[in-house]
Amino acid sequence: MTIYIALLRGINVGGHNKIIMAELRSSLEQLGLQNVKTYIQSGNILFESEETEEHLQTKIHDKIKEEYGISSVVVIRTAEELQQIVSQSPFSDQEVSEADNSCKGECLHVALLPSAPSEVNSNQFLSFTNERELSIINGRDVYLLFYDSIRNSKLGNNLKKLEIPATVRNWKTLMKLSSLVEEFKH
Repeated sequence: MTIYIALLRGINVGGHNKIIMAELRSSLEQLGLQNVKTYIQSGNILFESEETEEHLQTKIHDKIKEEYGISSVVVIRTAEELQQIVSQSPFSDQEVSEADNSCKGECLHVALLPSAPSEVNSNQFLSFTNERELSIINGRDVYLLFYDSIRNSKLGNNLKKLEIPATVRNWKTLMKLSSLVEEFKH
């Protein structure tokens, strides 16, 4: 069995797309997913399955649309992929520390995409980086470092230039998911 993490876009944000996590866990168990666990209310789901990522994305998306009337982008990573995301941050500890000292809120985020953006779209997005808003794209993962805030940042607001829907998680959430994966394995 593979341990997967499903990340839902736009769930329980600003009073919109409300889903109660206990109900979501039950819905996903009905799909045959095993050991379903959720973390906080924003649509972070850990589970086990023998199915492929592509099949799971479709199944989970369709179930959420059917049961809750919400068409949420579903991004899936394996436990190993999540561990790589957190272990391979392209930003140095010094860069993160400096950003953390000046940032209003969380400074380090990762935008997770269902597929890798094209080189043209990546370059167009990266043109919005500056000394206060940094980004590095690694396949389907876009690392974002803000020295001010992700809110109202040019870089954050231009993720759409990648032309692939993204769901963004802050570093603390990714680290917690990583530790939950480790607990999940034992």
